Amino acid sequence: MTTTENKRTETRRELSFSEKRTVALHSMLAAIFLSALKLFVGLLTGSLGILSEAAHSGLDLVAAIITYLSVQVSDKPADADHQYGHQKVENFSAFLQTGLLLATCAWIVFEAVRRLFFTPVTVELSAWAFAVMIISIVVDFFRSRELLETARKYKSQALEADALHFRTDIWGSSVVILGLIALWLGDRFRIPQLRVADPMAALAVAGLTVWISAKLGRRTIDALLDAAPRGLQGRISEAVRSVDGVVACERVRIRNAGSKFFVDANIAVERTTPFDHVPAILSAVRARIGEILPDADVMIDTEPEAPSEDNLFEKVKWVARRSNLAVHDLLVHEVDRQLTLDLHLEVDESYTLEQAHERVNYLEAQIFEEIPEMDVINTHIESEGTHIQTDKMAGELRARMVKELQEVATQVPEIIDCHDIAIREVDQKIYVSCHCLMDGSLPITLVHDKTVELEDLFRKTFPAIHKVTIHTEPESERGVPATARPRRPQTSGR
Repeated sequence: MTTTENKRTETRRELSFSEKRTVALHSMLAAIFLSALKLFVGLLTGSLGILSEAAHSGLDLVAAIITYLSVQVSDKPADADHQYGHQKVENFSAFLQTGLLLATCAWIVFEAVRRLFFTPVTVELSAWAFAVMIISIVVDFFRSRELLETARKYKSQALEADALHFRTDIWGSSVVILGLIALWLGDRFRIPQLRVADPMAALAVAGLTVWISAKLGRRTIDALLDAAPRGLQGRISEAVRSVDGVVACERVRIRNAGSKFFVDANIAVERTTPFDHVPAILSAVRARIGEILPDADVMIDTEPEAPSEDNLFEKVKWVARRSNLAVHDLLVHEVDRQLTLDLHLEVDESYTLEQAHERVNYLEAQIFEEIPEMDVINTHIESEGTHIQTDKMAGELRARMVKELQEVATQVPEIIDCHDIAIREVDQKIYVSCHCLMDGSLPITLVHDKTVELEDLFRKTFPAIHKVTIHTEPESERGVPATARPRRPQTSGR
């Protein structure tokens, strides 16, 4: 990550921390105001419904304090002791709030049952009782809306839990108002049965709170136990498999801490994929996961795809590459009903025969394990040839060979022009390369046959030739200046 990106990340973190802390502080102040107001009016009127709401608001105050403290800690960056950050504090905060909600509900149910069946309490109705509930609904509405918007903006479970507290206050206050109205109607029209409306309203508030607490508790416990959201693993696996270059998505693991998601994925890529292409595939995988979980911390482990069972050559090469060994000139044949593999293994030229043979034994053991049907392996050892070789051919000999090979090329009618003939002698071996113009409409199979024919003619003319490389071009390339053809990019200082 660049310095600029680090600064942007730090700025976003500071803005998030400042806004979340401000909203949590507002909630704490609102909870203090509502708790005091409801407690005063509840004691004044004797309404259990209002007292239960005062207790609920007191719980909101405790929850708001917990939320404020958790926000202070959760946005701290990861350190040596907390390598996944401090986001779990928010989940723990929500868990504590769930416990407080359930404890309050237990007290409300106990007091409601006592008033219903054992110790009836007369509730004095007054305008204050209705006023405090209406004020509570208004304050709770604006507080829950601000908390929920901020929670969704920063994916804060602690703020979302706090918003949930204030929303339950709105529903609870509405139920209490209905209970007070029922009491007023009972007194006015002399219906004694309606006197139980106040404790019944308290029970309704408790039931609603238990229901909300159960949902919140399940979410917080899932977060603390690293349970992945339902269906999310499948969505991410499907998205990863759709990325070009990804053959399979072997495993996806997801954990959540506060507003942060951590994703570990194991993918298989085509074994023939060039190494310098793999970072682009990983970047595409992270981008696809980011579409589902923005700002997720993604770790990806890549593995090469094993070749198909029916391709022995590819499988042998894959086994060698997996062991960081280079092989070539593979030949598989059947002798006396035994499948025999011949191959050349390149080893470091500084190795002794004993060291090189150890590499041979290791490779052969791996091949036998991966390809049980293989019976015999013959391995030819040769050095990697890490040194750049020097051409040792005399200039006069090279000129004569070039002239004769140009004349030989005219024996193949399909070859319009043979040019750029290069001849080199390295380690007493002669290497020849050339460019041939041919009709661009010829089928590639015929082109191949004619290059093989030209190669045979070259070898008959000069049997000492070790290797011939023929580059074929369509006739349309005639006259194209060399500067217009692909070349290696020039680097500064060369």
